[in-house]
Amino acid sequence: MPEEILEPDLPILDPHHHLWDLRPLLGMFPEPRHKFLEGLTHKADYTFEGLRADLATGHNIVGTIFMECGAFYRADADPAFKPVGEVEFVNGVAAQSASGLYGDARLCAAIIGHADMTLGDEAIPVLEALIAAGNGRFRGIRHQGAWDADPDVLGPAFHIPPGLYAEQSFRAGFANLRRMGLTFDAWVLEPQLPDVIALASAFPNQPICLDHCGTPVNIASYSGKLEENFSRWQANIRELAKCENVSVKLGGLAMATCGMPEDGPAAGYGSEALAAMWRPYIETCIEAFGATRCMFESNYPVDHWGADYAVLWNSFKRLAVGASADEKAALFAGTAARFYAIEKILPA
Repeated sequence: MPEEILEPDLPILDPHHHLWDLRPLLGMFPEPRHKFLEGLTHKADYTFEGLRADLATGHNIVGTIFMECGAFYRADADPAFKPVGEVEFVNGVAAQSASGLYGDARLCAAIIGHADMTLGDEAIPVLEALIAAGNGRFRGIRHQGAWDADPDVLGPAFHIPPGLYAEQSFRAGFANLRRMGLTFDAWVLEPQLPDVIALASAFPNQPICLDHCGTPVNIASYSGKLEENFSRWQANIRELAKCENVSVKLGGLAMATCGMPEDGPAAGYGSEALAAMWRPYIETCIEAFGATRCMFESNYPVDHWGADYAVLWNSFKRLAVGASADEKAALFAGTAARFYAIEKILPA
């Protein structure tokens, strides 16, 4: 039986979701599939209609922000410019939503794309092409840095080199983001949090958002070690929060990598159970960063592993039950709108 929607009138800006069609790619990965990939196959075709259906499950979603995921790249472009195709596709979805024919929510009101920062200054024309493709909606870059020595943690789909954010070539490209008015989203695994601390400290004027609470890991060789590694994660989160240019997304904990829950996809856990699992991480982040640098995220459809869309947001609302009205406004919409410069879509 579906849960009753908590605080149904609370405006929500979902600052982190993907759109993709993974169906042509599934045959590339041998059976049995990696646990992370197994979760994605249940929403392998997730485009405009799939997102609309989730947004229509009862919460007051006023808008969303698209996060790059390597989808719809230009097949015949120069490799550096292939990611422009993703932004072109998503801008079309945003334009479809902005027509008003499909409801009041503004899907993909901001777009985060990808460019290879290791290109150094040669990334500039790619960034310019991404900005043009976004037609006023493009806001920034994510260059994923998630890596682990155990190849079973992330599976065969991820081939990021270790220590990426410290590489000279990466930082040469990264330095252009501030000059071009662009944000940066950082995705790393929990043991790599010092890499983000070092990057944020080296570029104190560059707005950075840490994705997924820093991604605690409870899979493969990390299975069953969440409690053991919590103090290390907590200390690094508190250290990162000292960097005033960094904000954090509260979510991602329902994906298979984090193992909260360990079984899925959407195994039927209620919002009370999920909130209890996530509370130590969410409360630590809010305490360290403050509500004005924290934003709840769906990370959909990846977090479908742990919860359907309605239950996910109910869980977040349970975790924010003690927050003031101003804090809730920031956590659920205001922080994201300010960070990605789309305040105009929020209710007056």
